[in-house]
Amino acid sequence: VYVPVYSHIYQQDRQKTFNLTTTLSIRNADPHRSFELTSVTYYDSQGNLIQQYVDEPEKISPLASVSYVIEERDLRGGVGANFLVDWQSDSPVIPPVIEAVNISTTQQQGISFLSVGRVLQERSVTQSIDSQ
Repeated sequence: VYVPVYSHIYQQDRQKTFNLTTTLSIRNADPHRSFELTSVTYYDSQGNLIQQYVDEPEKISPLASVSYVIEERDLRGGVGANFLVDWQSDSPVIPPVIEAVNISTTQQQGISFLSVGRVLQERSVTQSIDSQ
């Protein structure tokens, strides 16, 4: 799942930027089944890897969520930053809700907006059944 995020946005004539805090939220929308979060990676505007957040698969329980925060002062991502999120499940599950909130409340001014994750590729695991 691809999630566009913004460490800052331009204002006025592109000479001034507005720094943002980003919270990536990964929510298990399934009330009965878990899934495993296998990879969360953060990239900059040029597609360079900035940070890997998941070292080993992490179980996300039914209706649970996990989040990752890029602080307002961290401008490494740029205006074209993004996350790639990989997850898997052994059984069919309701797909997780993956989105990011970009927000700032600097100098008596506030801005916030949501970035929605987009599925880039679905992978399915086919289980073979031995015939007897």
